[in-house]
Amino acid sequence: MADAEHKSFVGADEVREFPSGRAEIIEIGGGTVGRYTAQPGWRWSEHIKPIAGTELCEAPHFQYHLSGTLRVRMADGTEFDVGPGEVSVLPPGHDAWVVGDEPCVIVDWGGAMTWARG
Repeated sequence: MADAEHKSFVGADEVREFPSGRAEIIEIGGGTVGRYTAQPGWRWSEHIKPIAGTELCEAPHFQYHLSGTLRVRMADGTEFDVGPGEVSVLPPGHDAWVVGDEPCVIVDWGGAMTWARG
């Protein structure tokens, strides 16, 4: 059995700053967890695309939304909003942006290893 572990995003193992937001990354239990904060006006295709170098976000996400509203548009044109208290699974091939005037805070167990990294 693995040893018990606990960590805080306050002392994140890595912090990735990007325009209008940041990603705090922790390594725990053999996995990677990220807490993303995106300010109003943030959009993946404007603020992360130049870092990622791909047309759409290619990181898979399995995430819990703490605050704010994130609008997601999949490569096939499907569009939906995800808000506080909801869980989302996003396969590679999407754009996303903050809707409204509240920062969007998300905890992600899927794409943290590669998200907002070139």
